[in-house]
Amino acid sequence: MEEYSWLLAIIVLLPLISASVPIAATIRWKNVGWAFASVIVTATLAMSAALAWMITQTDDRQLSHELGGVEVPVGIELFADEFSVVVILLVLLVCLGVLVYTRVDGPRGNAFYGGFLLLVGGMLGILLTGDLFNMYVFLEIMAISSYALVASSKYRWSTYAAFKYLLVGTVGAGFYLLGVALILASTGTLTMRMLPELLADVGYTDPVVTAAFILIAVGLAIKIALFPVHTWLADAHASAPDGISAVISALVPAVAMYAFVRVLFTVYTLDFLAANPAIGNMLLVAALFSLFAGSFFALLQDHIKLVLAYSTVSQFGLIFVGIAIANETAVFGSILQIFGHGIVKASLFVLAGMFALRFGGIRTLEEYAGVAKRAPVMAGAFAVLGIAMIGLPPTVGFVGKWYIALGAFEEGMWVVSLLVLGSTLLSAGYILPFINRIYFHPFDGKDVDPAAITKGMLIAIVIGAALGLTLGFASAEIQDAISTSVDRLVA
Repeated sequence: MEEYSWLLAIIVLLPLISASVPIAATIRWKNVGWAFASVIVTATLAMSAALAWMITQTDDRQLSHELGGVEVPVGIELFADEFSVVVILLVLLVCLGVLVYTRVDGPRGNAFYGGFLLLVGGMLGILLTGDLFNMYVFLEIMAISSYALVASSKYRWSTYAAFKYLLVGTVGAGFYLLGVALILASTGTLTMRMLPELLADVGYTDPVVTAAFILIAVGLAIKIALFPVHTWLADAHASAPDGISAVISALVPAVAMYAFVRVLFTVYTLDFLAANPAIGNMLLVAALFSLFAGSFFALLQDHIKLVLAYSTVSQFGLIFVGIAIANETAVFGSILQIFGHGIVKASLFVLAGMFALRFGGIRTLEEYAGVAKRAPVMAGAFAVLGIAMIGLPPTVGFVGKWYIALGAFEEGMWVVSLLVLGSTLLSAGYILPFINRIYFHPFDGKDVDPAAITKGMLIAIVIGAALGLTLGFASAEIQDAISTSVDRLVA
């Protein structure tokens, strides 16, 4: 399958290069952006499905491509394995669902969809690059397009939120780039597959190597929005258009988490954690703080988008726990949780937008009273997705959490296992009040615009709810399908 490795480059370049087309088309056609973006994302999804099949046909379940035929370390390498494909498919499926929603709610301008394609291309670049500096480049493409899309909201304060996001994101990028510079100074290369041996030669306890890891970890923690460097998240979510809130909550942290996993396991390897046990302990403690702090902040909110925003902080704390435990069971749980959380959280944000469209801009807990009586399909999807977010069986949220807790138990960390499972109670504390209000209170609002909710929107959120409910049943098959990648990560 090596002769088709060029597909890696096409998957990244197609949305990136296409991003300029809607903007240029504005000279003559004002509203072609949505249709063009939908075609590009659909085509990229089809190619990504082909890439997934190709990887399953290779002996080592991975594929690489050297851009322009220039060999590494001089050239730039693209790389994909089963883990990459899981997150790529998540990104493209969620983006298609978001496009279904923005067809009605907008923003509808060509420039918006140009920025959207740029964001998609940046995320795919991070997921396919095999070079630490190019990962920085794609992180910035993703971030800059995110800032612009947050600012595209009709609300005046969205510009402030985007500016705050820009400032914090730039600090994170600076930390990451300093760490990359230290690695380059120590090893002379930034190609990921060459770095483990070179870093081992320098020494995992070398101050420069350790400092580089800490800088990169802090930079990516800001991108992931882990506590306490999560402060940009709430403003960005509350102010952004609902479709973009879905992307920056479900996908942007997931892609940044992918980048961290690559740095930790592919570049530094478990030998680094064995040589620096204090760093491993710090990662675990930081993950648990984020898990519980995010939940506590969510409990204090009554605005649905803020509840979901702080839930993201908590959920990625949970995912980070699995990564910090660093065994096969826990890492698989984290990967499953990344995919499941992405589908569920994006669907919930789209649902929040749909409720607002239909019922005159409702956002708070009190305003959700009795809406199940007027919108039973939307209410049912919300209930299923909320249960998946809490992590109750048999949903994907429960299964991912269970694998993470089981991985902790295998390492003798029974306290961590109890904390992970106990976090379910906090999640229930901020989701169940909305479900209760939707179903068990009288409707006293206004059914403003039932026609605003299209069949496409309903199909998209029903599919999201179905995946959240049923993916857990396929966990054994998913684990078998990506076992080679998981084994390679924690070898």
